[in-house]
Parts: sequence; structure tokens; C-alpha cells
Amino acid sequence: MTTPNQPARPSPAAMPNRAPKPGPRPGSADQQQTTPSPVPAAAPAAKVKSQATDPSQFGRIDDNGTVYVTRGGAEREIGSWQAGTREEGLAHYGQRFDDIVTEVELLETRLAAHPDEATNLRTNAEAIKATLAEAVAIGDFDALEARLDKVIADTEEAGERAKEAKAARRAEAIARKETLAAEAEDLAENSTEWKVAGDRIREILDEWRTIRGIDRKTDDALWKRYSRARDSFNRRRGSHFAELDRGRAAAKKVKEDLVARAEAMKDSTEWSDTARAYRDLMKEWKAAGRAPREVDDKLWEQFRAAQDHFFDARNAVNAERDKEFEANAEAKDALIAEYDSLIDPAKGLGAAKAKLRELQDKWEEIGYVPRGKVREYEDKIGAIEKRVADAEDSRWRQSDPAAQDKVNQFQSRADDLAAQADAAEAKGNAKKAAELREQAKQWQEFADVAAKAASER
Repeated sequence: MTTPNQPARPSPAAMPNRAPKPGPRPGSADQQQTTPSPVPAAAPAAKVKSQATDPSQFGRIDDNGTVYVTRGGAEREIGSWQAGTREEGLAHYGQRFDDIVTEVELLETRLAAHPDEATNLRTNAEAIKATLAEAVAIGDFDALEARLDKVIADTEEAGERAKEAKAARRAEAIARKETLAAEAEDLAENSTEWKVAGDRIREILDEWRTIRGIDRKTDDALWKRYSRARDSFNRRRGSHFAELDRGRAAAKKVKEDLVARAEAMKDSTEWSDTARAYRDLMKEWKAAGRAPREVDDKLWEQFRAAQDHFFDARNAVNAERDKEFEANAEAKDALIAEYDSLIDPAKGLGAAKAKLRELQDKWEEIGYVPRGKVREYEDKIGAIEKRVADAEDSRWRQSDPAAQDKVNQFQSRADDLAAQADAAEAKGNAKKAAELREQAKQWQEFADVAAKAASER
């Protein structure tokens, strides 16, 4: 069998119509010479005879050595056999027929495995069929021709299947490249993950190169989509990083100015104002964005060094001042110990308020406590101030005329109903008495709720 792009190998059926060269006659002088005969000695008949075809059913060799093949009920002379026995001759021509059968079997196998080669296989099958009428071989040529006809017919169907398969592969390949092109276009238009997207676009190109089977026009159109998307992404990425470079250059200039301003005031002793100024500089620093990394790190070290210089100096001054304020804290502890028991609203609200004013005046005269203890001492005097304020508020709630008047009204109504119930019971009207006592109970509840609300105000 031939393969595409290779010349067809002549089949045994196409070999010249000539018989094997006759050997020496038995018993002749030539037979007794020691020189080897040009015709190899035939193998035993049992081994030479074709294993696929019984040639005696489809041909014969007559007494003169003339070889005939029978096809369609008619005999055709195909050669002369003089090289051995009649059986060996039949086996020889049967083997040549089997060689043709092998060619046909190869065509059948190839067609089943490679329907895309149907055109070439049809040509080969037709070529073999054309040689059958002159083939120098013995076998069932009718059956063999039928097989060739089937191969030729099958190539039509196989060719259609091959076309359909090719079309399906082409459609799949187009779909894959369309998907890849669409993905590249999406990345080019939307992605800002420059490293990840750039790597993916290169991976798409690698996958693109593995896809085959698309016609040139369609493939060129798809390639243009991918190529445009890749170029668009590269331009957008380049523009982004160019903008970053411009922004970093601007940030460098801004931060160099901030460093100069920070260093200019690092020796200031205007602690509050300068601390606020450093906080403002820090806001500007964050808003400036990043300079090139190596420059940004160096500028930050300079800025932080100036800032630390100022705050270290301020902390040192505050630490020294805190030592002086420790005495004030001790003095305020003594005041608390002295006045805590004297300020007791339960023994007289007026006296408690007067003692509280004394405590507050002395508290202010003492002055500051260490910065870390300010809240602690505010809580200490605040607890005493709250004690007096709560007592004053409680007294006001209890003396609220409107609230107390409402309590008195509810209580008076409850007392009146209770008196009526007693009178009804005295007259023997138990049912009326029960109703009045139930009403009195409700009004008493109203009075209790109003009294509680007045006391909690």
C-alpha cells in the first residue's frame, strides 16, 4: 500500500506476464552438473502452498506446463510453469494472488484508520483493480474485485466523514482561537494587574501556536484580533508605568521639600505648635505618593530622623517636667484624703457644696500632675463632684411641685375609693364594696408609679 506523497509500489498483479525460467529436465546431463541452477530449489509443497487461498479451485497447470486461471467461468492463460511440480506451480501463483490480497487488506485497514486519506486510497484501489484482468496469479479474483469495489465505495463515505471531521476540527480550532482572542481583548481593555495579565497574554500566544487546521483567511483575521489586543495592552501598560514614573518624579520633588522643612524646625522648642506642624507634614508626605524606591527610602529616613530629633527633645523636657509634677500629684492625693470624708451631702448639702468649692480651689492652686496621670486625677476629683451633683439633683426631683401634685392626686383618689368601700361594706353591700376596693387598688398603683417616677428624675 502507498502512503501520501510516496510513489505507488507495483503490486504483484502488475508484474510482467512471464513464467519462471525453466530448469533442467530430470535425468539430463545438465541436471548432473555441479554448477548451481539460477532458479532456487523449491521448498516442500506443504510449506510453499498459499495459506490464504487454495489455487487449485481457481486455476490449473496442464501437462505441458501451461498455467490457466479461471474467472467468471472462463479460463485465461497466464504463463508457463517448468520449474517444478504442478503443486509447486499452483502454490507459486497462489502466493502471488495472496500478495495482491495483502495489498487490498492494507487498503482496508488504512481506510478504517485514516479516512482522511480516502482520495489516495481510492486511487490505489482503482489501480489494483485495473491490473486484475492481466494479473499473473491464481485465486478468487471475483471475490477480490468485490472487495476492491467495496473499498472504492467506502472511500466515498469515508471521504465525507473525513470532511465532516475536518470541518469539526476546524470549527473547534476557530472557537478556541476566538476564545483566546476575546480573553486577550478583555485583558487589554480592563486588567490593571500588569504582571499577571502580561504573563497570561504570553501564555495565550504559546497556546495559539499549538492550534492548527484553520483556513488562512480566518486564521489571519483571528491573529489580527489577538495582535491588536496584545499591542493595546502593551501600550496601556507602558502608559501606566510612564505615568507612574512621572508621578514618582513629582513625589520625589515634594518629599525633598518636606525633608527640608522637617529639618528646618527640628530644634524648635515651641512644642505644641511644632508637634502640630510635624503632623501636618506627615499628612502631606502620605498624600505625595511614592518616589522611586531607593530615593523614597532615603528621603523617609531623613524625614523621620528630623522628626525623631524634635520629639526626642520634647519627650526629654516632658520627662524632666513630669518629675517636678510628681510632688503636685502627692499634694492632690493629700487633698483627696482630707476632703473625701468632709464632703458628705447626707450630712448637709450646703456644707458639702462649700467644702467641694474649697477642694476645687486648692486643687487648681497645686497645678499640673505628670502627663501620664492626668486622667487618673481627673477621675478622683470627678467622683467627689458627682457625689454632690447627684445629691443636689435628687433633692430637686423630690421638691418638684408638679410631680408631687400628680402623686397626691392619685393617692387622694385611691384613699377616697377605699373609704367608700368601707362605707358600703358597713351597710352590708358586699358587692359594691368589692368593686370600690378594686378601683382603689388601681388608683393606688397609679400613685405608686408616679411617686417612683418623681424620685428618679
